Amino acid sequence: MTTNKQKSLRSKIMPYIAAGGTVLFWSSAFPAVKFSLDYFSPEALMLFRFFIATALLLTYCAIKKVPLPERKDLPLFITCGFVGLFLYMWAFNTGTDMVTSGISGFIIAAAPVFTLIMTIVFLKEKAGATVWAGVLVSFAGIVIIAMTQVTDFEVNFGVWLLLSAAVSAGVFIVIQRHLLKKYSVMQVTAYPIAIGTLFMCVFLPNLIRELPTAPMTANIVVAYLGLFPAAIAYFMWGYALNRAEKTVYVTSFLYLSPFLTIIIAFFWLGEHVPPLAFVGGVVVVIGMIITKIKPRKS
Repeated sequence: MTTNKQKSLRSKIMPYIAAGGTVLFWSSAFPAVKFSLDYFSPEALMLFRFFIATALLLTYCAIKKVPLPERKDLPLFITCGFVGLFLYMWAFNTGTDMVTSGISGFIIAAAPVFTLIMTIVFLKEKAGATVWAGVLVSFAGIVIIAMTQVTDFEVNFGVWLLLSAAVSAGVFIVIQRHLLKKYSVMQVTAYPIAIGTLFMCVFLPNLIRELPTAPMTANIVVAYLGLFPAAIAYFMWGYALNRAEKTVYVTSFLYLSPFLTIIIAFFWLGEHVPPLAFVGGVVVVIGMIITKIKPRKS
């Protein structure tokens, strides 16, 4: 029989197992997208992937009778879906097609830095010297990464696209934080994703044209992207955030994501990240860690 002590231990451990699984799924998305882009355009890929994710999430919402957003909040949900999913995924897919999975992972990992800046500017959150020092360190890391992608004195356009994707992710998180004051994690996840997918339907002709020519392996990978990194991972992440003793213990797992991406991309795609780009990525992560350091009270 399971004792109360064992149940208590399991309840404490499970959120971190869920967080670790989520970050693993999210890390695998970078090489999976890179692989899929050999057979699909960025536009067809994003629609195919999130059509699957939306179908799963809306089915869950229908079964559990998850309430729809109130009419007055629809503009925020629409903005969240358009900027945080539609624009983000287009920039992410197109940018990832131009650089390696590892570089893509490091740049997108900087999204929390942009989120932090937006919360300071728009939500009037206070930021001390330590926070700004961390932001500057992370930006220095991004500059180092960008330097490795310069050809003929021009930075690879994929880097700019990925930076814009990171900014879009920051907008999504800021709006999501605001909505979470009133709505559940599932509402704030499922409905923006559904709205973003609706915008993606403009690319339906691309998907109809490309789907018949794609091999089964590519279709399986895209199905994986829709089911695990896009849908199931959000369930797990929400569970981890809700059940963990401290949120910071869960979000700390995100620092591992770009390094897991590099490992997966190396064994799956044979990709190598330039040493200087790797250094830049480490600097980005160090900057993010610095922003989380709380100054000692005198």
